[in-house]
Amino acid sequence: MNYRKTSTFSYNLHTIKTNKFKTVTVKINFKRKLMKEEITARNMIVNMLCESTADFPTKREMAIECENLYELGCVGMNYTSGIYNIMSFEATFLDEKYTEEGMLDKSVEFISNLIFKPNLEKRGVFKEENFKLAYNSLKETILSQKENPEMYSKVRMLEEMEPNTCLSYRKCGYIEDLEKLSPKTLYQYYETVLNSDTIDIFVIGDVSSSHMRKLIETNFKQIKTLKKPTESHFYLPKKHRYFPKKVFESQKINQSKLVLGYKIDKMTDFELRYVLNVYSYILGGGADSKLFKTVREENSLCYYVNSVPQPLNSIIIVNAGINKNNYKKAVELIKKAVNDIKRGRFTSDDIIKAKVTYANSLKELEDSPDSLLGLYAGIEYLKSDDLTERLNKMNRVTANDVVKLASKVHLDTIYMLEGELDEEK
Repeated sequence: MNYRKTSTFSYNLHTIKTNKFKTVTVKINFKRKLMKEEITARNMIVNMLCESTADFPTKREMAIECENLYELGCVGMNYTSGIYNIMSFEATFLDEKYTEEGMLDKSVEFISNLIFKPNLEKRGVFKEENFKLAYNSLKETILSQKENPEMYSKVRMLEEMEPNTCLSYRKCGYIEDLEKLSPKTLYQYYETVLNSDTIDIFVIGDVSSSHMRKLIETNFKQIKTLKKPTESHFYLPKKHRYFPKKVFESQKINQSKLVLGYKIDKMTDFELRYVLNVYSYILGGGADSKLFKTVREENSLCYYVNSVPQPLNSIIIVNAGINKNNYKKAVELIKKAVNDIKRGRFTSDDIIKAKVTYANSLKELEDSPDSLLGLYAGIEYLKSDDLTERLNKMNRVTANDVVKLASKVHLDTIYMLEGELDEEK
């Protein structure tokens, strides 16, 4: 596998040459500082551009062209990465050695046109019909958030933990911001994206980096913005509360959703990238974890329980599905599990299992083009280590490292989405 980065006046091109896959994947990322009032517009742009292009003005015509390109798959997404928002477009297609000569060029041209040749009503205005389709789709997504109680409860916990910060922003956007958009104002924002976002282009497959550079220069010449230096993606939350904030809501569901948000005092780089993984695995990373054994197996208080670290935001989220009558006991046992790790009450086997799980997850990265692109994006955006260095550093984590990190973990917010039915009755 050969990685090469080429920096131009306007964008960075990352090529990962490998013959491991029969496909080529091209991913274009538009990155800027996360702002609450822009999230909805960025989601709308993704919906709009994936709906149609000037050359293929309907979804059906887009689908037919993708078939002509040997089942080219194309997706768009908008997501947060710490203090940044990344709008991403990705195309995956067969290497032309399995199709016909010239298909690489045609496929790159297609993804370029999807981004830079949108379907317009007139100059500077998106097509009204496609705008309505994208608008209704996003509106439905925003309004349906409550239909997934597990996801909704995590969102609400974060909103209560850190109101009006990047930690609390809803990833799909807001109805009030959606209602402000029109085909014209959305196009105006689209132009600001092209002219001011930081742009990275990632390519993985058995392709020549020099040929890809020429292809990108030809098809992405619309990018003329001056590339800007960017800050660290990592967000440091406000100081934790000494007495946890408790929030209760109710919903017509059988299973109550309990979410505990823990803030972590300033970590070293080694703690953030490696020790935190081991800590979270021991706490709630699987069937051998403290939370699973004590809360679920020994006391039968929950349907599921786990802990999920968010290194970019220096927090850990503990999730549990419980009966509402078990709230106090469940919280008590979760707190006990956290305190046990602070006191060093775990075994060397716990650390070994965490390291083995981590090593296996790294091996799996090499089996997927998407995962490898994520790996190199992490190296670019987060200054992550390569795979070999990650394994070496993970193996250095000790029990003392885990205990030291555990002393920095503090409960900040408890959120309970209470079911209205008592299943025990």
